[in-house]
Amino acid sequence: MSTLAHTMMTAARHADSGLAGAGELDRYPYAEAPVSDRVGAPHWDGADVELSRVGRRAAGSRGRGLHGQLVQQLGQMIVSGDLGADRPLVPEEIGQRFEVSRTVVRESLRVLEAKGLVSARPNVGTRVRPVADWNLLDPDIIEWRAFGPQRDDQRRELGELRWTIEPLAARLAAGHGRPDIQQRLADMVEIMGHALGQGDSITFARADNEFHALLIQVAGNRMLEHLSGIVSAALQVSGSPMTSCDRPSETCVAHHARMVEALAAGDAVGAESAMRQLLTVHPEVERVVPAPREH
Repeated sequence: MSTLAHTMMTAARHADSGLAGAGELDRYPYAEAPVSDRVGAPHWDGADVELSRVGRRAAGSRGRGLHGQLVQQLGQMIVSGDLGADRPLVPEEIGQRFEVSRTVVRESLRVLEAKGLVSARPNVGTRVRPVADWNLLDPDIIEWRAFGPQRDDQRRELGELRWTIEPLAARLAAGHGRPDIQQRLADMVEIMGHALGQGDSITFARADNEFHALLIQVAGNRMLEHLSGIVSAALQVSGSPMTSCDRPSETCVAHHARMVEALAAGDAVGAESAMRQLLTVHPEVERVVPAPREH
């Protein structure tokens, strides 16, 4: 086993156990919050919402203050449909129901407005906006949709978007070969193979994610790289597979290896074809929705 493979697998085991280890790759956060820490979206009408008690406890365990908790609560309620489009949001009423100050309400509504969930206009007030106006690639909205009635639509939409982005990136990357990137991609395939043999799904996922991030970088399209980064982050909170394959397998590793060979040979068609095979969806594979992201 190469030194790189050993380092990544050791780091993954430390991350899985909650311990920090030497060489740990901090940019791969996979820890899930306990189910008890999840904050459900309350119903607006007739609900006895006491953010002063429930919200503050959750805030302490997840690093949120009152402002963050109110954004979370209102955002979930809007995305779930509890607060429908064009529903007026009266700051005084929100403050009373959630037992927070007008300043907290005002700042929270500003955040939601920036995400496209609400709009504030003179003589009209603040109202909930329709889905068409939402920033659907905002990480918070993705998280809220993942736990709401739109979760299946979001999973499908992200899969379709990834199907569009990554084969194109593979084709472009074949024309921008760099020896150092080529070697790194080969290293990731080696790590995936070792991880598969040891049943180490965390290391497998980390190597897979780095493989695809490197591929986007070498494609030479910064706009594509930016969009791919958003999609990658979205997949981690959406309930979709966190790896390019539905589950680690020899076939998955073989597709990656075939892509490395195609890139080295400058075979754009072969690289694109290998990527499309990787992204083939297998409906029979059960997907588990992860806990919400920690802020």
